Amino acid sequence: MTAIGPTAYDLVIIDYSADGSESGAFSRREISGLKNSVGGSKIVLAYMSIGEAEDYRFYWRADWDDSSPSWLSEENLNWAGNYKVRYWVPEWRSIIFRYVDSLLEAGFDGAYLDIIDAYEFFDDQGRDTAAQDMADFVAAIADHARASDPGF
Repeated sequence: MTAIGPTAYDLVIIDYSADGSESGAFSRREISGLKNSVGGSKIVLAYMSIGEAEDYRFYWRADWDDSSPSWLSEENLNWAGNYKVRYWVPEWRSIIFRYVDSLLEAGFDGAYLDIIDAYEFFDDQGRDTAAQDMADFVAAIADHARASDPGF
């Protein structure tokens, strides 16, 4: 974060955490400091994967290696530790809503949602509603966040 503050960029996308863990999460004070840094005002977005679960995130449970939840699908062969998710399943949505709540608490301006194209994977597997399910999920995330912060 100290390297980003002096830059003249007016938009930055960072992880919510220095190391992906809850204990490494950036504080509201740190995010505020970045937004109002010496390099000028910045819009600060948090990176968030919604189409894959990542085994280094705060929500990951070690017992999923032996008995995975119904919404967890296969590992991404190009990105070890990332797993496709059935994003229409309420349990996954609940995890993402809690994730968004942590971003709101930290004072992020918004989120960069990644792996939205996961619908292609499930479409190829025969889920006819995969694209609409993802569109509905993105809308639900926006509604959830904007209920607390209309500008998010």
